[in-house]
Amino acid sequence: MPVYNKLVRDRIPEIIEMEGQTPVTRILSDHEYILEIQKKMHEELEEYEEAIHTSDRLEELADLLELLHAAASLYGASPSELEELRARKAEERGGFAKRMYLVKVQDD
Repeated sequence: MPVYNKLVRDRIPEIIEMEGQTPVTRILSDHEYILEIQKKMHEELEEYEEAIHTSDRLEELADLLELLHAAASLYGASPSELEELRARKAEERGGFAKRMYLVKVQDD
């Protein structure tokens, strides 16, 4: 029996059962949950970096977005509240669309 010890999407146990196997799960505490979300973010980011095809990269970005929503929820924010915060920061400081790369700041 393989041992995974990792955070999985909510429907994974159901999918395992449909395949005729029995998942063994437990519910994480808030502290464990945020630690596992962080681990999963790193895992998904690595998978994004290693992906070659655009479709695979988009899949990994979608996974990261799901994890961002989960983390925001743990801190009491909805996806729309997170988006509002992102938009406000973009309005105040800009986004990344211009691909601006700061080399240095010279003293005058």
